[in-house]
Amino acid sequence: MVTQGDSSQEHERRHLLDVADLDWSALRQLLVSAESMQRLLDSTAGGSDDLRGVGVTTLFYEPSTRTRISFETAAAALGARVSTFNVATSSVGKGESLLDTVRTLEALRTAVIVLRHERAGAPWFAARHFGGSIINAGDGWHAHPTQALLDLSVLSRHLGDRDGSLVGRRIAIVGDLLHSRVVRSNLHTLTTAGADVLLTGPARLITGFAELAQSIRGARGGVRVVTSLDEALDDVDAVMALRIQRERLAAGELDSLEAYRSAWGLTAARLAALAPRALVLHPGPMNEGVEIDPDVADGPRSLVLEQVRAGIPMRMAVLHQVVRGARAHG
Repeated sequence: MVTQGDSSQEHERRHLLDVADLDWSALRQLLVSAESMQRLLDSTAGGSDDLRGVGVTTLFYEPSTRTRISFETAAAALGARVSTFNVATSSVGKGESLLDTVRTLEALRTAVIVLRHERAGAPWFAARHFGGSIINAGDGWHAHPTQALLDLSVLSRHLGDRDGSLVGRRIAIVGDLLHSRVVRSNLHTLTTAGADVLLTGPARLITGFAELAQSIRGARGGVRVVTSLDEALDDVDAVMALRIQRERLAAGELDSLEAYRSAWGLTAARLAALAPRALVLHPGPMNEGVEIDPDVADGPRSLVLEQVRAGIPMRMAVLHQVVRGARAHG
C-alpha cells in the first residue's frame, strides 16, 4: 500500500514520453495519485471535472483495445472532451503526415494527444511540434510507459512495502522480449522500485537483452538474463508472460507455437512445481494456450483482469499530471 508520506512533491511534466527518466519519487507520486483516482472512481460521484474543457484525442496508428479505451474512459472520468482519431478513415490514407495530423489536432483545440505509433521515437517527434501534451501509448518496440506504470501499481498493491517499493522482490518476465515495448518500460519501473528482474525466453527472442540489462544504472534493483525457465521461475514472487507477437516475428525466430508452449508456456503444472506462490501477470492481449494456459490466466493467482482495471486510475493520474504540467509551463 502506498501512503502519502513525505514524498508528496508534485512532479510537473508536460509530456509522458518514457519512464526511463522517472526516479522513485516520481513513480511513487504517480502511484499515490492513481490510488486517489481509484477512490474517486469508487465514490458516489464516480469522477470529477478537473479536466473540464480540456480536449483529449486518442491517436492510434496501431490496433488497441485496453490502452485506447482505458485512456478514453480515464479522460471522460476527469471531465475532459474526448475524441477518437480513426486513422483508417482519416486523411492519413491520403498521405497526411504525423506532423500534419498533430498540427490539425492542435488547431481543433486538442490539448492532449495520446499517441500510439509503429515507429519508435514518434512521440518525441510529435512533442517537438505540439503546443500541448503528448502521452506515449506505445511506440514501435521501444516503450509503453503507462502499461509499465499500471503493472507497477498492481505489483505494489500486492507485494509492496508501506511506501509501495518492491525491494527484495523477484519478478520474472518470460517470452518474446525482442519485440516487446512492455518489457523495456517495465525494466525501468520495476528496478527503480527495487525489484530484481529475471528475463528469459527463446534465444532468438532475447537477443540484446544481456547488454540492455547491463545498461540500466542507478536503479535499486537489478536485471539478470537467464536461459532456463526453471531458473527464472525459481522462488519468484511474480511472473509476467509476454505475448508472442506473431505479426512481428521474422523467419526462423520461433520454431513453432507448439514448441514454444512446451518449452516456455506458463502451465499450471509448471507453476505448481517451480513457482507455487507466484502471482501471474500478462499485459494482453493473450495467446491463450501458447504463452499462458487458460486455467492459469483465469486462475486464483492471476492478476490479468486487475491489470486491465488498473489502467483507468493510472491513466487518470497521468492525464492529470501532464495537464497540470502544461499549465505550469504555459
